[in-house]
Amino acid sequence: MSRLDRQSFLGNNSDAILDAATIGIVGLGGGGSHVAQQCAHMGIGGYVPSDPQGIEDTNTNRLIGGTLVDVAVNMPKVEIAERLIRGLQPNARIIPVQDNWLTATDDLKLCDVIIGAVDSFKEREQLERFARRHLIPYVDLGMDVHDLGKKGFLVSGQVILSMPGCACLRCCGFITDERLAQEAKRYGAAGSRPQVVWSNGVLASTAVGLLTQILTPWYPNPPRFVYLDYDGNKGIVTPNKRMELLKDQVCPHHPASETGDPLFDVRAQSFTPRAAVTAIAPKTAWWRRAWNRVRAWTG
Repeated sequence: MSRLDRQSFLGNNSDAILDAATIGIVGLGGGGSHVAQQCAHMGIGGYVPSDPQGIEDTNTNRLIGGTLVDVAVNMPKVEIAERLIRGLQPNARIIPVQDNWLTATDDLKLCDVIIGAVDSFKEREQLERFARRHLIPYVDLGMDVHDLGKKGFLVSGQVILSMPGCACLRCCGFITDERLAQEAKRYGAAGSRPQVVWSNGVLASTAVGLLTQILTPWYPNPPRFVYLDYDGNKGIVTPNKRMELLKDQVCPHHPASETGDPLFDVRAQSFTPRAAVTAIAPKTAWWRRAWNRVRAWTG
């Protein structure tokens, strides 16, 4: 019996598909460390984890896999993630990047999906633009804690799926020039952002669910634009109202003329096992049809 037998409902050859996949994880704190753990449990075979920092004492309330012993030696977060992954996937293909993700763009181009767990709007926009440029689905997750004064605190967050050609983070109003300007004014003075392990876990699990819909055939015709809001006080995840409004939106912010690297094809990766070729073929055909639609929409 395989350790993955209980997820056979994901579809024919799903084990091979997941093993062939490579996932970029940018940011390995509370959200990203959960993503790395869950992807390893599911049998994802390839990883490009990126984070420039080492673990600190204040990370231990949420960084999955980190220990007090790691804090004592300031263990890099990418090494903690690799240790966590290899505990379940000893032969995983891992390219750890202990640096800003911008230094690892050649490696991130190899990814089937990129998941961003970063703090700033600016970095989110950069990540999404990179993913669009190379026809890679991007999943963004993040949380915040808002001080409501006498009413206490509100724990909230979001998970957004940004697919090439579909609505983007700007289309849905999550990233705006105003937010970027406000963030720039606060740069260097914002201090530490409040974080807790359970909300990061909910958001990461939701992101991994979207990742699984993209890669495997278990969920027929999944939505190509997803915007989910998390209310940690009520313990619920709900579709943002803009999700329905933008489900057929053609993104004007990333036109076809600015998308696609003629020297790179995400659909033809040298490490794809033969056992996965048949199962992956429908996804490849889907990408080709989707990209043809993008070209037709944008001229």
